[in-house]
Parts: sequence; structure tokens; C-alpha cells
Amino acid sequence: MTTKEILSFLKQETTSIDYERYLKQLNYKKNSSDENLAVFEVSNKFIINWIKTKYLTQIKNAFESLNGSKPTIEIKLAGERIKSKKDIISKDQKASASESTMLNPSYSFDNFVVGPSNQMAYNATYAVAKKPGILYNPLFLYGGTGLGKTHLLQALGNFAIENGKSVIYVTIEQFMNDFTFSIKNKNMEHFRAKYRKCDVLLIDDIQFLSGKEQTQEEFFHTFNELHNEKKQIIMTSDRQPSQIGGLVDRLKSRFEWGLTADIQPPGLETKIAIIEKKSELNGITLDRDVINYIAANLDNSIREIEGVLIRINASASLLNQEINLELAQNLLKEQIKEQKDNIKLPDIIAIVAAELNIKPSDIKSKKRTAIVANARRVVIYLARELTLNSMPDIAKFLGMKDHSSISHNIKKANELIEKDENFKLIIANLRNKIINKD
Repeated sequence: MTTKEILSFLKQETTSIDYERYLKQLNYKKNSSDENLAVFEVSNKFIINWIKTKYLTQIKNAFESLNGSKPTIEIKLAGERIKSKKDIISKDQKASASESTMLNPSYSFDNFVVGPSNQMAYNATYAVAKKPGILYNPLFLYGGTGLGKTHLLQALGNFAIENGKSVIYVTIEQFMNDFTFSIKNKNMEHFRAKYRKCDVLLIDDIQFLSGKEQTQEEFFHTFNELHNEKKQIIMTSDRQPSQIGGLVDRLKSRFEWGLTADIQPPGLETKIAIIEKKSELNGITLDRDVINYIAANLDNSIREIEGVLIRINASASLLNQEINLELAQNLLKEQIKEQKDNIKLPDIIAIVAAELNIKPSDIKSKKRTAIVANARRVVIYLARELTLNSMPDIAKFLGMKDHSSISHNIKKANELIEKDENFKLIIANLRNKIINKD
């Protein structure tokens, strides 16, 4: 087995983005491996944590498919000494026995960055962790991709295991695959024993249950069995239960029996805190200018932020230079340009008008009332920040004389952001809505 063969298999099993950013970094250490243990090296802890959380099963499948073996997978930092093979394999076997092999130990409540956008979801999840099966059963977390739902789910799972609970964590896709496999092999007894005897069931991406009638029927009975036995059920989705199409009503109603809590895109201050925390945990030193630049120019996906930190750290290491603002700007140049290309001036006007409760036509009019002038200022500021339009372009679109009035409004907006907390929050909220308009 070679690195090339393994990567060729994995390339077919994942998205192109995940492959290029994460899996492609795997380096198979054949001399340190045998039929019971497969050792890989990568350049930093971010990649280790990501792959362990998302792709351990696929890596094991690669070995089983390519040479029929089923080794324990060990991913370590390049140059780091390998731990005792016996201890690694023993730990993996214990994890397999507890059905929690996919839980990433680096996900904890302590390193989850709490802010206004996720406070309720965090508090609810932590409360459930303290009293599983008693408070909020089921707990249903929903929100956009990459906002921290999986982190909270796995933090709860790790907490439960530390307190002697049996935990199963799977994506709904894995649940469906297990179900299909059990039907095919006439082994439903084992399937039901696995999913109905745990203390805590964690299901990620429940929205993909949509339209799967037979699996919905099985999950309905699994849900009822666990709930009747006061076993805790926690699910995540990209939308609230009532908005999941192709889901039978009796499941929708059960998903809302306990508590539903949403996670919103983080504001600027929370994004800065997330970048600081992720950097600290992985030994990456960033100065304030770099942190602020990343926070201001990336969208709200924590996964995207992690990916950027990996790229910055790897590039600095390969180029043997310090991480500075120029390096960050060069690495993010194309990514930011692509993001700004997708944001159009009419979109900004429509979102700002709806949020501030005025007509879009008022913003482009000659009206000078305080509410219209404020809305126009917000549009100008966000248009300059979030699009590639020049000041003359913005002036022409808004029907203003020249770019000097645009410059004046941007200067005034920056002054308000510095001294008016309410205005700053309005800007942050609108920025999130515009960036995530799809």
C-alpha cells in the first residue's frame, strides 16, 4: 500500500474541497505501519482533528477495499514520535466497543467559544449533558453549515462518556447505511440492539432523513424506544423540524417535543474570539492585524476559518517566514474576491431596506430624512466593504453626484461604529445577512 493508492481511493469518497484541504495532506508511513496499525503524518493539529472527526471510517474502508485489512488508524504530527502501538490499538478497540469511534476528543465545552449567536444552544446542550434524559429530550440544534453544531454534539458525547454513559454518535447517513446493511444481511436484531440500548444517541444532519420512508419508520420506533426509556436524544439539522420537507408529521412533532435551539452566524467579536481560540489550541501565533483581517473578510463558517488557519500556518512553515498581514492577504486574495463577486448592490439595498423597514426605492431617492439618510449610509458602507465596486460605481448606482459623498458617508459610518454600539451591531447583523443571503 502506498500514499498514492490510499489518496486515490479517498478522492472518490469525499468532496473536492475536503480532499484538497485536508485528506491530500495525509502521508502514509509504511515503515511504521503493519496489518494492525496504519500510521499517517500531517503538518498540523487542525488537519488531525478534522480528519479524525470526519473521515476515519473512509480511511479504514480504503484499507479493507485495497488489501482486505482492518487496521487501527493513527494520525500524528510530522516528526512526532509514535506512541505505543499496543496502547493505540487498545484505545481504538475500547472506542469501537462503546460505539463512539467518531467522537473527536478535542471537542469539549471548555473550548467552545460562546457568543450571542450561540448562547442558547450552548446553555441547552450543557444542561442536557449534566442531566441526560431528564432535561430537554429530545434536544434539536439547528443552523447553517459550519457554525458549531457538531462541536456541541460531540462535546456532549465526550462529557457523557467521561461520566460513564454509553454513547452513539453517527450522521443520519451512517444510520441509514447501517439500516440498509442490516436489512440486506437479515441482521436487524443487532441493529436495534446497537441503537436502542445506548444512554445517549447523537444524530448529525437529520435533515437528510427527508424522503427516506422506510428509514423514517425505523427511526420513529428507535426514537420512541429511547424516549420511553428516558434515554437522551440529540439531533442537529440545517433547519428547524417544521421546515424539513419529506419528513412525516409524526417525526416532526416528536423532534419538537423537547427543545429546539438555533445557532446563528457569529458576529465580528465572536469570530475574533473563535480565531484566537483555534490559534491558541493549535499553537499558531497571530498578531492582532491578522486576526482582525481574517474575521472581517471571511464568511461565518467556523470550518472555513479553520481551513484558512491551516493554510496560513502551512504556508508560513513551508516558506520559512513569520505569519504577518501580507501573507494572510496574499493567501486570501482570491477567496475574498470570489466572495465579493457574488454580492450585488441590489441585494444589499433589498436586505438593508427590509431590516430597517423602509422602501428600497427610498435609498436611491433624494429623500434626506434621518431614517433614509442612515439607511443610505449603511448601504454605502457595506457596498464598499462587501463588493468590488469603486466609490464612483456606488455613487452612480445610488444616483449621487460623485464619490466625495460616498467617502463622507463611509467616514461617518466608521465614526459611528467606533462610538455607537447599536450602530455597530446593526452593521454586523446586516453583514451576516448579506453574506449568507442564499
